[in-house]
Amino acid sequence: MARLPHFLLTSALLIGPQIPLAMADDQQPEAAPIPEGARIGRISFDRQNVFDTSKPEESGAFYRFFNRFHIMTRESTIAKQLLFDEGDVFDQRRIEETERVLRGNKFFFDASVTPELNDDGEVDIRVHTRDVWTLMPEISVSRSGGENKTVFGVEESNLFGLGQRVLITRTDDVDRTTNVFEYTNRQVGNSWVFAQLRLADKSDGDTTLVNLFKPFHELDARTAGGVTFYEDERRDALYFLGDEAAEYRRLQDRYSVFGGISNGLQDGWVRRWTAGVVYDENVFTDAAEPVLPQAVPEDRKLVYPFVGIEILEDRFEKSANRDQMERSEDFYLGTRIAASLGWSDTSFDADRDALLYSVSADQSFGSLDKRALLLNAAASGRVEDGDFANAVVGIDARYYWTQSAKRLFFATLDVKVGDNLDLDNPIEVGGDTGLRGYPLRYESGESRLLLTVEQRYFTDWYPFRLFRVGGALFADVGRVWGDNPLGFENQGWLTNVGFGFRFAPTRIGTRKIVHLDVAFPLDGDPSIDSVQILLEAKRSF
Repeated sequence: MARLPHFLLTSALLIGPQIPLAMADDQQPEAAPIPEGARIGRISFDRQNVFDTSKPEESGAFYRFFNRFHIMTRESTIAKQLLFDEGDVFDQRRIEETERVLRGNKFFFDASVTPELNDDGEVDIRVHTRDVWTLMPEISVSRSGGENKTVFGVEESNLFGLGQRVLITRTDDVDRTTNVFEYTNRQVGNSWVFAQLRLADKSDGDTTLVNLFKPFHELDARTAGGVTFYEDERRDALYFLGDEAAEYRRLQDRYSVFGGISNGLQDGWVRRWTAGVVYDENVFTDAAEPVLPQAVPEDRKLVYPFVGIEILEDRFEKSANRDQMERSEDFYLGTRIAASLGWSDTSFDADRDALLYSVSADQSFGSLDKRALLLNAAASGRVEDGDFANAVVGIDARYYWTQSAKRLFFATLDVKVGDNLDLDNPIEVGGDTGLRGYPLRYESGESRLLLTVEQRYFTDWYPFRLFRVGGALFADVGRVWGDNPLGFENQGWLTNVGFGFRFAPTRIGTRKIVHLDVAFPLDGDPSIDSVQILLEAKRSF
């Protein structure tokens, strides 16, 4: 329950590692070494359009048309994201961190920063960026776990070249029909203040989200703080073997305010302290016009102050052809520990006394150049009357074995162990929650294990200079344990194998990769189709 403020504080730091982008510059000649203490001289900008029309393969009328009607990112938009200024002492670490910040922008295909020593002994900085086409119709049809999802609308992720995002969409999926308007500004004015407004009109309720906060935008940032306002109303369902088996209605109000301080980056490490207050109320009722049995969770009203700490190491690695195709990817490979504690009390107008806790840790081994193992462990939940409630302990492991520039073996292990879970928080597998050969939300329980192995292939095929093509062979194995929320008996171990194709757009404002997978379930009940075809967009290969 205390995770939202912590996420707000760390989102700017993690946006580089979680959303990798790419470089495609020609190789630069080796520059002269920069002496210690040299100061930054002139900062200039090399802004490149969507297509490089100086290349014969991108010089046709089609490419020139899109360049002509594309609004380039403004220099001022780029400049306010730099972590250095003219006259500062040159720091290679800040150069590399600035590259990660710039690559975190959805409206850039590519970003890099090049320092060069000039004749006066100063360091001139050249900032290189390549735009993508950001005014996009949102038209997609996807299928996962036997269910269809359609999206229609329009998105502009770099409004007038200012780096602001506007989204208007209509989504139809297994749960509901949703009409959304969203506005996001990652940097209000010349500040690092993040502003977001999201309004959703749904077939089963409405959603309002307002975020206004200043994150720890860099490793050396000293302060953070902000507020969140979230109200949501919707119909939810519990599933068994991929079908809705029970339903209920939820109304949630969540408000939070927080602040944070830090001494910045010291000897390669950062320590951050946070504190705030959260109001989180969930009211559950029977669904309106019910067509299924009602399974109504217990109401919860938690009001609590919290404190948190985060300790992280400055260690990143740049790679390519891992989770993306022919793009630079920024991975966090350092040690990171984060924890928060909150206390909800009836004297604060809560409906119970409860200790809320959240702790997570990240550690990695090896290097992405050869073999790397990335580990994350997390635990969260409540303690009420001396007993654990909604307690979950999880381990996520990702293994990368680089066999060549075009071949990669990948494996991931996801383990979650729950205890006394809230009825509205089951642990599921199937479809979009793992096990691609099985229907959406096929099994539910209190714990799960999911193992996936993939042999990934990255081809040189680049149709129309618009998207990269790859492929994968995969196998998924998993199951859930513990009581099914509705008392049904689960199927035990489930296995599927399959193959798929990957299509990664390189000229439009999306980081998602289109997956076309064909999966063959080897277990489960007789009603499952022997072949599952999935078409969906994901954030990685």
